[in-house]
Amino acid sequence: MMASIQKSLRIPKEVLKEIEQIAEERQKDFSSVANELLEEAVKTHRCPGIIFTEGVKGRRARVAGTGIEVWEVIAAYQSVGESLQRLRQAYHWLTEQQIQSVLGYYTAYPEEIDRLISANESWTPERVQKKYPFLPAGK
Repeated sequence: MMASIQKSLRIPKEVLKEIEQIAEERQKDFSSVANELLEEAVKTHRCPGIIFTEGVKGRRARVAGTGIEVWEVIAAYQSVGESLQRLRQAYHWLTEQQIQSVLGYYTAYPEEIDRLISANESWTPERVQKKYPFLPAGK
């Protein structure tokens, strides 16, 4: 959690109403939603081509124009020995700009992406079976 500093900010009424509506929908307080939106705006400004969308586990960085999360592409990149050529082959439908946006985002926010990769890698077949016993057991 980052340290916070109190600042006075004038917000247009339309923006204020929108943030209040989002806060109500997410059942969060105004300040945390406003901070989340500001943080996302800074990240998208810093890393064009990356957007944030709501998912099962909250808002995540994704490649604009796709449903692919940044961590997924970076995990693949790491699994091919950080070979840009092999990454391009694995994600042949992504443009060069989209791949560069992902790599730029990872350079700027490695802790965020590494945390998501680690969380995904923690899903062993045993953990899935324990959490979702109604699923057929894997082979």
